[in-house]
Amino acid sequence: MRGIELLETVRRMNKPYYTIADLEKITGLPKNSLYVSLKRWVSGGILEKAAQGIYLPRGTTVSIESVASQIYIPSYLSFESALSRYGILNLIPYTLTFATTRKTRKYTIQGREVEFRQIAPALFFGFEIKEGYLIALPEKAFLDEIYFMIRGKTTLDPDELDIKKLSIQTLKNLSKRFPPYVQKYLKRML
Repeated sequence: MRGIELLETVRRMNKPYYTIADLEKITGLPKNSLYVSLKRWVSGGILEKAAQGIYLPRGTTVSIESVASQIYIPSYLSFESALSRYGILNLIPYTLTFATTRKTRKYTIQGREVEFRQIAPALFFGFEIKEGYLIALPEKAFLDEIYFMIRGKTTLDPDELDIKKLSIQTLKNLSKRFPPYVQKYLKRML
């Protein structure tokens, strides 16, 4: 399959990104031949490599969050990234941080660091779908951050937080599902 034919095919499919498996089905090429063709298509400007095994048609814009959420399933945007989006954290973190029940892992997607932090399966709740990916509720992102801070896995300057934007009642309700040490820390903060 020529590059132009591939580009026309993937544009008709209107999918934001393609995995190696997707491209195998589309092109009908065996993996070895596909990898050679992929190098040629990327260098020729037909496709753009977004991450390991993820390709976009050149000129396509898709959010890093949408791609990341499909690379490592299940996951939802949380921690500093979600807190920053909600205006609770005054800083804009360089690394996108997701919560997952799988092993902690880091990727680079479209030149940006993305970290998936492992949480206990019982704590995998409190998120909603926005813009095509899962994101923690503001209070849940805050509790996830506390959970990791207490365990020494992250640091966060309390002066950079605007906790007035959080619902105290929602925090209390969600914190009941967290370990007691998170609930105690939350009471001290409030």
